[in-house]
Amino acid sequence: ADGGVSPEHVDYLNAHATGTLVGDRIETAAIKRVFGEHARTLPVSSIKGAIGHTIGAAGAIEAAVTAMAVSRGIVPPTLFFECGDEQCDLDYVPGTARSLPGLKLAVSNSFGMGGNNAVLAFRRVG
Repeated sequence: ADGGVSPEHVDYLNAHATGTLVGDRIETAAIKRVFGEHARTLPVSSIKGAIGHTIGAAGAIEAAVTAMAVSRGIVPPTLFFECGDEQCDLDYVPGTARSLPGLKLAVSNSFGMGGNNAVLAFRRVG
């Protein structure tokens, strides 16, 4: 809302994806709360499996990857993704990048130490 973005206009979400049962469930619940029914069809992936835990650099790297996804119309995969948790039931992008030629608006969700959370929105221009 701060960025003037309606949830239903978001085409992709780059999740922070802590890779923990509790963290991934909380992030999935937050995505569902913010995006409502749109969460079911919103592609979600995370680069954490590819880069590891970069501590303070995570948000910057996630933001750069999200901007590149919007620019190229291709979203990165979540490496080492394992399904099976019934609470984590979104449209995850595992294993292989996904082409999204209509990708115009994406958000990057990042967590920080101590409970900080930042979300950046990236829109294709032109």
